[in-house]
Amino acid sequence: MTRPNHGGNLNWAASIANCPTSLILDFSASINPLGPPLSVIQAIQDHIYSVKAYPDPAYPELTKALARWHQLPPEYILPGNGSAELLTWAAWELSHLDLTHIMTPAFSDYLRAAKTFNIKLNACPLDVKTGKWKVEANPALTQGLILNNPHNPSGRLLQREQILPYLEAFALVVVDEAFMDFLPSSEEQSLINVVTDYPNLVILRSLTKFYSLPGLRIGYAIAHPDRLRRWQLWRDPWPINTLAVHAAMAAIEDKIFAQKTLLWLKPTREEVFSSLQTLTPFYPLPSCANFLLVHTSIPGSSLQEILLKEYQILIRDCLSFPELGENYFRIAILSKENNQKLLTALTQVVADDRRI
Repeated sequence: MTRPNHGGNLNWAASIANCPTSLILDFSASINPLGPPLSVIQAIQDHIYSVKAYPDPAYPELTKALARWHQLPPEYILPGNGSAELLTWAAWELSHLDLTHIMTPAFSDYLRAAKTFNIKLNACPLDVKTGKWKVEANPALTQGLILNNPHNPSGRLLQREQILPYLEAFALVVVDEAFMDFLPSSEEQSLINVVTDYPNLVILRSLTKFYSLPGLRIGYAIAHPDRLRRWQLWRDPWPINTLAVHAAMAAIEDKIFAQKTLLWLKPTREEVFSSLQTLTPFYPLPSCANFLLVHTSIPGSSLQEILLKEYQILIRDCLSFPELGENYFRIAILSKENNQKLLTALTQVVADDRRI
């Protein structure tokens, strides 16, 4: 079975571990372990028979709910079949520019979309250890920019003041904010409140990570209405199923779940971070998201294989990030109990010289 580019491939992991998928403890996909919210499960149950009818292709109720949440006119919101679907249309627009700069290491779907539409890319490396990063526009070219904030896979957060000048310099700026929900409002650096001022700005958001809904495929774009109307014309009808619509509406209204998540994440992440610092082969990087990127002196793919075969634990290797390769792995922050299982396994691997 081919090594996956994404985390969360339990069938592949189970084939390595030689066990059922149900026994795999998955640290490879950065999904909130507190969810899905009970309110979402209830909404799906209450609307189960909505599957008998086609959804409204404009998704007016969900669009209005998201607009209220972000205090924007509804025409600035376009729900999609996960943010990956909407990235496809952003990539199509970027393909008409002379050059697109991309922050690297980069989420593999950006590269998938760029390759699909033959986008000419210029890699702008982020130093994952220091957070230093810059990109320079060439005024002789029409150019685009793709970045994500917080950055995946490092978990580093760019300040709004770092990004705002790029909105003046580039023809199209696509900012993936899939993990921004994991920051309290006092710390987040979202560009949502300036989107009405910049027709060249596209923000991608996901409900997958924070609300634990990867199987429902629900995300949305925030951008100028003219751009979103074009995307609506290009894409297939009914990209979002009715259950995902009701689940998303329930999720964003669940303030108790959101607060519980924010109270849980920071101390739990700090506990895992501190524990990893005590293990000599590993150097965890500071993160503001629900995952940690860890430098390792044990090759990442070898460590992944050991943990699967001997402990049924799946971590994310970084082979799909060429800039990181075998020198890093990434782990999600899970429950205290499951985090301890990982830390215990890593401690045992380090203690057993035969496996290093």
